Amino acid sequence: MSEVSPGPTPGFLVWRLANKWRVAVDRAVAPLGLTHAQYSLVASLYGMRRTGERPSQRRLADHTGLEALYVSKLARALEAAGLVERTRDPRDPRAVQLALTEQGRTVTRQAIAVVQELLRQLLEPLGGPDAPRTRAFTEELTALLDVPLAPSPSTNDQSTRRETP
Repeated sequence: MSEVSPGPTPGFLVWRLANKWRVAVDRAVAPLGLTHAQYSLVASLYGMRRTGERPSQRRLADHTGLEALYVSKLARALEAAGLVERTRDPRDPRAVQLALTEQGRTVTRQAIAVVQELLRQLLEPLGGPDAPRTRAFTEELTALLDVPLAPSPSTNDQSTRRETP
């Protein structure tokens, strides 16, 4: 048997921090008609557009770490709100490309400013956004995010199946 950790585990702390920051961003962008997840999409689209990219829903899902089906649902809601346009990719008729509308770019610029101010507040205990501790924290989080998840055992995998006598 393994010993129980005397304090919270790193996983628990990351989960708590992620939830705390998600709630803070939700509250900050709500006056602009956005949720945190929607903000993640429009801010990503804004940044990708600046580099000349018009991503597919799949590419945006990969970029944000969100499930493709969830990105599709969010994109439809943002389209209904007039912030995003969805068009068929001329190179792949199965793919849908996403782009911000003019209204979407305006709202996104406002949301980015709001979230940057919020991040300044949230990162103040580490010395602020440009502090060495913040850079080190970012590097550590990036290292953890770069570790691929192990594939989950398949129900058809012989090594995990138990035979009944």
